[in-house]
Amino acid sequence: MAPESAGRIGAPPGRGPIRSRPATTHEVTNQAPPLVDYDVADDPVLVEGVERESAGFYLDDLHRLGWLAGSEQAARWGDEANRFPPELRTHDQYGNRIDEVDFHPSWHALMDVAVREGLAGAAWSSSRPGAHVARAAGLHVWSTVEQGHTCPVSMTYAVIPALRAEPDLAAAYETLLASRVYDPGLNPPLSKLGLIAGMGMTEKQGGSDVRANSTVAIAHPDGGYRLRGHKWFTSAPMSDLFLVLAQAPSGLSCFLVPRVLPDGSRNTFRIQRLKDKLGNRSNASSEPEFDDTVGWLVGPEGRGVRTIIEMVAMTRFDSALGSASGMRAALIQALHHTRHRSAFGGLLVDKPLMRNVLADLALESEAATTLVLRLAGAVDRGVRGDAGERAFLRLATALAKFWICKRQPAFVAEALECLGGNGYAEESGMPRLYREAPLNGIWEGAANVNALDVLRALGREPVAFAAYRAEVELAAGGDKRLDAAWSAVRADLDELSGLGPDELEFGARSLVERLALVLQASLLVRHAPSAVADAFCATRLGEAGGRVFGTLPRGTDVDALIARVPPATRG
Repeated sequence: MAPESAGRIGAPPGRGPIRSRPATTHEVTNQAPPLVDYDVADDPVLVEGVERESAGFYLDDLHRLGWLAGSEQAARWGDEANRFPPELRTHDQYGNRIDEVDFHPSWHALMDVAVREGLAGAAWSSSRPGAHVARAAGLHVWSTVEQGHTCPVSMTYAVIPALRAEPDLAAAYETLLASRVYDPGLNPPLSKLGLIAGMGMTEKQGGSDVRANSTVAIAHPDGGYRLRGHKWFTSAPMSDLFLVLAQAPSGLSCFLVPRVLPDGSRNTFRIQRLKDKLGNRSNASSEPEFDDTVGWLVGPEGRGVRTIIEMVAMTRFDSALGSASGMRAALIQALHHTRHRSAFGGLLVDKPLMRNVLADLALESEAATTLVLRLAGAVDRGVRGDAGERAFLRLATALAKFWICKRQPAFVAEALECLGGNGYAEESGMPRLYREAPLNGIWEGAANVNALDVLRALGREPVAFAAYRAEVELAAGGDKRLDAAWSAVRADLDELSGLGPDELEFGARSLVERLALVLQASLLVRHAPSAVADAFCATRLGEAGGRVFGTLPRGTDVDALIARVPPATRG
């Protein structure tokens, strides 16, 4: 081929050589700036709730943590912990069984902050009123960074009240579980500066039906037990201690199982595999096998469910708290984008239909945060001896776990849509929030389990409903729609005694939804600005509004609702 013709291949006859003369075509405009360098705790709903629930002393620390949560460094930790998920190593190079899980350094950085800031077990060591509220507020803020690592953080918090069923074990381990030192690695628990706890309840043949468990526990002459069996979903397998359910001679019982025995040898904890999950990928969820595994009885034999339910109750509370935090994180993303992105001649945030969507999301987020902070106050007062607050928690925790966790997936999907295609790209962080959204509704009892738990509480524990009723009726006369909704719920409750078990169960979700909405409405009527309470009662209890977000009726004060979410900016 002649050299002079080489540049003309594919060119029309008679034309000159083909050349490219590039110009500037990729000037980036009309994009939101990075969502970094802001105070996540700059949240009037959160701050007001913290003060209302007697933890105002914590606000300076909360804002300090908020700045860290909104930093570029924290965002990088959250991203890397998920892009480089944990890896299982069953054997070392010589063939020895080791059953270790390796985590990216960013996972350890997230854990270090959470434990150091007292978001694990530290609240149990404090006698200061409001300590558990402060811990809940801190977790609400820090969870916006990344939620996988909050699983072991939550279990460490929740294990302490259950462990107190065996005073000798509590005396040995509680101080270390309440430590503010994150001390990873498999070493004898009492040699460490701080401990992390996990839980092993479910098995493949039973799931939530833990009484179908087949793991057995046999008493040993050394005073402990030896466990044999297989667990189906045990998260954070590198934790130091686990509460485990197993069948003892007198029935299903609860045991404390250490990863490392006091003499430094490894307890048998064969990790068969790590789960390949939809989300929560930074957190290792495993299938461990027990074979002559050492465990120590916690509580009486045959009362395992009653013992471990103390831990389950706290993790259910944290599930609702985590969903409220995930909703808040998605809302911040949606508002940040729309406050900077222009379309059709103006900022998206100023478009009437978009304002309807954003205001509706802000309303839902405020209701969720207000409810979880009320529960945090009840936890705090309950552990200090307030029987009425403990009774309130019995019903309200199940309601919050059911409703807030159920609302999160639809909420995050709507917030993601506010970003359009940008929100569908991994770089935005929204896909990770979306994958996390169904998690809290499943862990520690899915929606049906919690709905049935509400029915049990209503049928067997009248003191729980009395406490709930007293709370709701503090708002009596504050809004006619709330009064009407509460009257209708009471009428339905009066009819429950005449229903058969199948009829009662069939309608459980509808009843629980209404009980949750009435409780949220009562809190907003009493504590939120009038525009917030009015919009909530109109759309969640009244006939206004639709079945998707962004259907607030004309006349709603959307400016007031959106103003409850300040811009994510420095200063």
